[in-house]
Amino acid sequence: MADAGDAGDAGRGQEGGEADPRARLMQEVADEMDSIETEFGDDYQIGRVITIVEVLRPDGDVGLRVRAGQYPWVTLGMLHAALKVVEGQMAG
Repeated sequence: MADAGDAGDAGRGQEGGEADPRARLMQEVADEMDSIETEFGDDYQIGRVITIVEVLRPDGDVGLRVRAGQYPWVTLGMLHAALKVVEGQMAG
């Protein structure tokens, strides 16, 4: 999955040109599935999913796309929990 080190090449292909946005997003999802399978093995189910995507436009505009298929208060709770996970990772 992408990390802070990807910020400098966001949206770039292997030869430095623009990558297909669909291919980039699909690769991120595939990488996340690989990580899940490595951590949890074969006995798991995927529960709720939230996607947050930074969308870069040629004119310099940056958009943020958030999609969650559950009640807004559930989404906020999951985002709060995710914040705690990231804070824990940063702490050590």
